[in-house]
Parts: sequence; C-alpha cells; structure tokens
Amino acid sequence: MKPKVSVIIPTLNEEKNLPIVLKEIPEYVYEIIIVDGYSKDKTVEQAKRFKCKIIYDNKGKGSALIKGMKEAKGDIIIMMDADCSHRINEFPLLIGGIEIGYDVCMGSRFIQGGGTADMPWYRMLGNKFFVTLVNLLWGMNYSDLCYGYRSLSKEAVKKLNLKSNSFAIETEISIHAAKKKLKVVEMPSFEKSRRYGKGKLRTFKHGWEIFKTIIREILI
Repeated sequence: MKPKVSVIIPTLNEEKNLPIVLKEIPEYVYEIIIVDGYSKDKTVEQAKRFKCKIIYDNKGKGSALIKGMKEAKGDIIIMMDADCSHRINEFPLLIGGIEIGYDVCMGSRFIQGGGTADMPWYRMLGNKFFVTLVNLLWGMNYSDLCYGYRSLSKEAVKKLNLKSNSFAIETEISIHAAKKKLKVVEMPSFEKSRRYGKGKLRTFKHGWEIFKTIIREILI
C-alpha cells in the first residue's frame, strides 16, 4: 500500500508563482496544505482553485510549517516553497528516502547532482559556516543546512518537537534530528531562481536568527 503524501507550502503574496507550482504537483499527492500569512493579493483564491486545504499563520515561516505539519494527515510530509525554486520532479527522491526507512530526507544543493541558480556568494558562505558549525557540534555530515525542500515521516515530526517561528526552522530540524538520533539522508536538489516577485529571505536578519538558534540548541 502506497503511503499518503502531504505537501505543505507556506505562502505570502505568491499569486503568480503558486499556480505554476500547484499545476505540477502529481495527482498521487494525498493533500496540499497552504499555510498563508494573510496575503494581500490573490494567493488564497489561487489555492482554492486547486482545492488545497488552507490555514492561516502570520508568525513566520517556521510557525507556518509547524502548523501545517500538525494538520497533515499523510504518512510522508514534504515541505517546499511557493516561489517555483523547487523542482517537482524531485518528489520521488524525497518520498523514496522515507519509504526505504529514513526519518528525514533533506534536499542538498551541495552534493553530486545538486546545485543552485539563486544563491549569491555571501549566502553560500554563510550556509557553509553554519553547516560546518552544526556538523562539528553534533557530529553530523550535512552538506546543506538552510534549504527548505525536505521530507519527513509523520512519526519524525512528532519526535522533532519543533518550535522555531522563523527561517531558522530548517536549522532546527537538522539539529533536532541529530539530537534525537533520527535516520537522516540527503538527496541532490537543484534550486531554481524565483519566478516572480522578491524573496522573503533577508540575509543578515535571518542569518542572525539561525545563529541564535544554534546557540540556543547548545545551551538546552
């Protein structure tokens, strides 16, 4: 029996990008959960066109994903962005990683087969610094840390005990997976450029949030 797959997409003013993403999501996906940050454009209307489940959260990306995970009914949960940067044809890799027994499957732009068209050198440097720090502190071998294309088993979500409201949610997942001794695998992923509009990521603001998350996890 095939596992049920839930896809969670946080949105904020993505009316042009979202329908492009939703059109490509395979029919075998059990449910698509849109967690909207009270968009002022027609994002929600677009989500309704595709019969997505819509919930609301405006506390940040992390809070939106956590809320979506709590609502998800699937055995496998895929988290992804609404800006057309993630390739839907990588779904089989994300699903397969969980099907063969891993708890968390993380997309990586920095292993063979991965790459990015949307990462300036200073963000690449910051990601490298953070991933090296996390690997040293928790004895892991991650190649990517700040990337939001991932899958998790429903059981793993319960064990991770996630609390981050911000863009540091990916870092928190990686650290908690290490702390909980969960089975983690990375799969190659290519990050495309955002199709329309400007990204929500603010390099230094969100970099500081990631750093604070790492420090907090050292202390608890």
